[in-house]
Amino acid sequence: MQMKGAVIAITGGARGLGLAMARHLGLQGARLALLDLERDTLDQAVNALLDQGIEARAYEVNVADQSSVSETFAAIVADMGPLKGLVNNAGITRDGLLIKVKDGKVEKGLSLKEWQQVLDVNLTGVFLCGQEAAYRMVEAGEGGVIVNISSISRAGNMGQSNYSAAKAGVASLTVTWAKELARSGIRVGAVAPGFIETEMTASIRPDVLEKITKGIPLGKLGQPEDIAHSVAYIFANDYFSGRVIECDGGLRV
Repeated sequence: MQMKGAVIAITGGARGLGLAMARHLGLQGARLALLDLERDTLDQAVNALLDQGIEARAYEVNVADQSSVSETFAAIVADMGPLKGLVNNAGITRDGLLIKVKDGKVEKGLSLKEWQQVLDVNLTGVFLCGQEAAYRMVEAGEGGVIVNISSISRAGNMGQSNYSAAKAGVASLTVTWAKELARSGIRVGAVAPGFIETEMTASIRPDVLEKITKGIPLGKLGQPEDIAHSVAYIFANDYFSGRVIECDGGLRV
């Protein structure tokens, strides 16, 4: 896909991985719609991109709310023109063991609320934004690209029943949509990051993070720019669709 002038929406685009993707794609000429929950953070991100000569607009949205998503994508098209790309990046964590066992006593662990919160944002949010983006792309008749952000945790990760289930679902949606949307000239791919230096990994207990890092064959956490490169590859390669790129330093082999 030709990046120059292409309108690309990025959910969770105000910080971390999303902002790194925005910067990388913007420097290639993309025109960016940043979607996130917090207006102040969005405005800061947009201003930072504008300072680098990158065209960007801020859109406050709840990706788990259908009306909010529909209204936001309508506004993007009205403000910026036909949508050519979407990066489904927004995500949260609410970690917890399925059950807790201490001193021979068994307790419930992960709550239904914590389960549902993560599924709402990390899976339903991907569905809602993907569906709305696909609708807009087909309506415009110019094709497009959808990139979903899955995770190495999609294979299962202790203490992350909700997150792992959601990210496995995202990988499956990627394959399904690639088959369904190909006839409309829309490609769909995904990136599954390993452990990347973001606010999310910064919240991990230092001793646990050190143990994780030692287990990575490359011996270090990834950088947000590493994931941005992977996302850009999917946009650039016109024969890539229905597959998941794993960018994890060799952790999952």
